[in-house]
Amino acid sequence: MNKAILSGRLTKDPEIRYSNNAGNQTAVARFTLAVQRKFKKQNDAADADFIQCVSFGRTAEFLEKYGKKGIKFNVCGRIETGKYINQNGYDVYYTHVVVEEVEFAESKSSNAADQNRNIPPSEGFMEIPEGIEEELPFN
Repeated sequence: MNKAILSGRLTKDPEIRYSNNAGNQTAVARFTLAVQRKFKKQNDAADADFIQCVSFGRTAEFLEKYGKKGIKFNVCGRIETGKYINQNGYDVYYTHVVVEEVEFAESKSSNAADQNRNIPPSEGFMEIPEGIEEELPFN
């Protein structure tokens, strides 16, 4: 069984593209979900994992419409691994979650309450390292 269930915040707005599949355009959304770890490190700093995700069709269209940086989502899908050869001829291995279901993880009012208190929705998450885009298969 290959099942992944995650709850986390979008690190930035999803990247949406449309692929042409037998004359039909299919939406493809790629995004990173910051998933906070349950346990903290010794210095009490919250830690998070940054999970690469991709979704297709209606799920991607939902994320195009409602997915904004900082919004918390619950997603369900499967883990997919693979490799490709980059422009320099090197093998690049990847792992991402193919999202099949997505739903809001918090109410609109709780998100609005955070904004009224001037608390950024992504507070507590570290930034994604610079230059990581070069290693991703979907640039």
